[in-house]
Amino acid sequence: MTNPTRDTPRILLAHGGGGRLSAQLIRDQILPRFGHGPLAPLPDAASLHLDTPDILFTTDSFVVQPPLFPGGNIGDLAVYGTVNDLAVAGGRPRWLSLALVLEEGLPLATLQTVLDSVRDAAARCAVLIATGDTKVVPRGQCDGLYINTAGIGERLPELTLDRRRIEADDAVLVSGNIGDHGLAVLAAREGIGIAGSPLSDTAPVHRLVDVARRFGPAVRFMRDPTRGGVAAVLNEIAGGQAFGVTIEEAALPVSPGTRALAEMLGLDILGVPCEGRVLMVCSATGATAVLDAWRTLPEGRGAARIGTVTRDAARVCLQTLAGGRRLIAVPQGELLPRIC
Repeated sequence: MTNPTRDTPRILLAHGGGGRLSAQLIRDQILPRFGHGPLAPLPDAASLHLDTPDILFTTDSFVVQPPLFPGGNIGDLAVYGTVNDLAVAGGRPRWLSLALVLEEGLPLATLQTVLDSVRDAAARCAVLIATGDTKVVPRGQCDGLYINTAGIGERLPELTLDRRRIEADDAVLVSGNIGDHGLAVLAAREGIGIAGSPLSDTAPVHRLVDVARRFGPAVRFMRDPTRGGVAAVLNEIAGGQAFGVTIEEAALPVSPGTRALAEMLGLDILGVPCEGRVLMVCSATGATAVLDAWRTLPEGRGAARIGTVTRDAARVCLQTLAGGRRLIAVPQGELLPRIC
């Protein structure tokens, strides 16, 4: 009788040693998925041909636990997270690097699932994996696998994003339901099962940015509300400025499963991370046009106007369903660790 755990193909320390198993890992797992562009000759540095001198550059690391969660996994999260940082900075993503830190004993099937997701997500975003690296660490030194990425993009000339361009009476928009990613990961990590349990909103936002650039000067500022959620972004926008922001609780788009889980755990949905949403400040006159354009895309179907820029300097407030107002503070502590 075989031992299924013993017989399951797994990552070995020798996969990171630079010898035969390292070459086999690259040959069997990396090149079939990504060896069709700058990565194909396996150079120490990729050769990239830029069409413009005005570029954007970002980097990120992904340590989410568990690495596979409802609605996604660490692979597509790494691609979308990096692509989204470039997009909301007003850029068109072009190239990514992919560095893997693998733990001895990681099931090979898990790595294959993650790499397939990376490949599919990169294709969806029309970006190339241009370079990468793989390291293997001894058992117990990481939770299965970590991913580090860097991304390069071209700036979109139609967009000039600067919070100093924000004015009183501007509109605050969000491209869809908030809080889904953070609570999906939390539910998976803690084994919480409820009817309609949330699915991660992990997704690219580059198409949302691409349609928004039609409205050029009307678009003042964009962010993707990841760690710290909407609350953190709003406080970043208003901090130290001559304006404030008021959000309408009744206007917040929240899925029923996410709302139920947040209420059950006593979490403020405004502080729960998203991984596939755009938070935008735009002129009041341009808000309807942006929302209409977003809603033509599947990823923008739930777009909503959720608030307004006010003359209350540096104050971020929530107009509650009960008719009162409360301050929205910067989230404190680590309520939802390891969500990206």
